[in-house]
Amino acid sequence: MTAQGVVPLAEIVRSGFTEGWHDGRLVALAADGSVAFEYGDAAEVMLPRSSNKPMQAVAMLEQGLDLNGELLALAAASHAGEPFHLEGVRKILAGAGLAEDDLACPPDWPLAEAAKLAMVRAGGGKQRITMNCSGKHAAMLATCVHNGWPTAGYLDPAHPLQRATRDTVARLAGEPVRYDAVDGCGAPLHGISLIGLARAFRAAVLAVPSSPERRVADAMRAHPDYVSGTDRLDTDLMAGVPGLLAKGGAEGVQAVALPDGRAVALKVGDGDHERRAVGPVLVAALRRLGVEAPVLARFAESPLLGGGLPVGAVRSAI
Repeated sequence: MTAQGVVPLAEIVRSGFTEGWHDGRLVALAADGSVAFEYGDAAEVMLPRSSNKPMQAVAMLEQGLDLNGELLALAAASHAGEPFHLEGVRKILAGAGLAEDDLACPPDWPLAEAAKLAMVRAGGGKQRITMNCSGKHAAMLATCVHNGWPTAGYLDPAHPLQRATRDTVARLAGEPVRYDAVDGCGAPLHGISLIGLARAFRAAVLAVPSSPERRVADAMRAHPDYVSGTDRLDTDLMAGVPGLLAKGGAEGVQAVALPDGRAVALKVGDGDHERRAVGPVLVAALRRLGVEAPVLARFAESPLLGGGLPVGAVRSAI
């Protein structure tokens, strides 16, 4: 993704002075699938990062994975490493006759601060199962076992699972995969456009209930705490906006879809590592699409502190 075709999406206002901006791209689709509005070049290729996970989960169901409910939500998750997340990952692995050592995602701390502190106090260190992508990896391994595919090397782009996943991403996005990369967890990462990402989320919520796409969307919406964690953006939005499907990704990526087919996909160009721009920009886009819910007010601005007190905010610029 180049720096071309980006526009200011959010502004950083301190003590009434605009001291900076977050540039990026955004697209919103109307219920009929047409582009309702666009900021920057939404047709440019980008890396969806963990916003790819619902599509990867669809591919696993298409290849015979037998998961439902919270465990299927966990297959599409960037979980916070809370105890109930880890219990779910262990259930997926045990159901396939596998163990934590079979996971190929890198060891990491839980994203939830309380869970991380508990591990540190107990004298523990980084683990593969506490890495936020371990649910997806466990589901990938279970898919391999179901099909008799090798579990060793399951992240190789040439592995049957990863070839099938790539095809599913392209189908749901309605465009070819335009760049192949490696995600932070070591899994193949498929570059598409923001428009393609929004189309994929739209396809998931509009699919017939028994389809793999709809099964993933329904599991995520029914169990948002398994998709993300306690007091996190994806969890709170899906819990607070009826029928909303949401999944964020690293480097400032976010995608959502509403049950009638309206959808938003955005990418903050500087990565937005503190996730302070994603919320305000997404809320502004949803409101422009006509969405109103009390939960949106919580994310409409990200506060800035001075001396420990609020002195400004990161606000949407769209």
